[in-house]
Amino acid sequence: ISCRNPLQSLLSSMKQACEILTTDPEGGAARIPFETFSFLYSYLASIDGEISETETKAFLQGIQEQADQHSGMVLIRHF
Repeated sequence: ISCRNPLQSLLSSMKQACEILTTDPEGGAARIPFETFSFLYSYLASIDGEISETETKAFLQGIQEQADQHSGMVLIRHF
């Protein structure tokens, strides 16, 4: 029996997405625009089905507050 944590799986996927989509050099901060992060996170959370819309909105609000302090960019360390 697997005790899969849906949030940890989603955050792992988001880390990989940031590393793939960033224009930062290898080993850099792997920044991506908040709009891109938000779109991907919302999509993946919705198809997972175990993360509520309320949880998704609350998480993204916190990420947006951090991104606003970094010119609208999300860094992996933000999550």
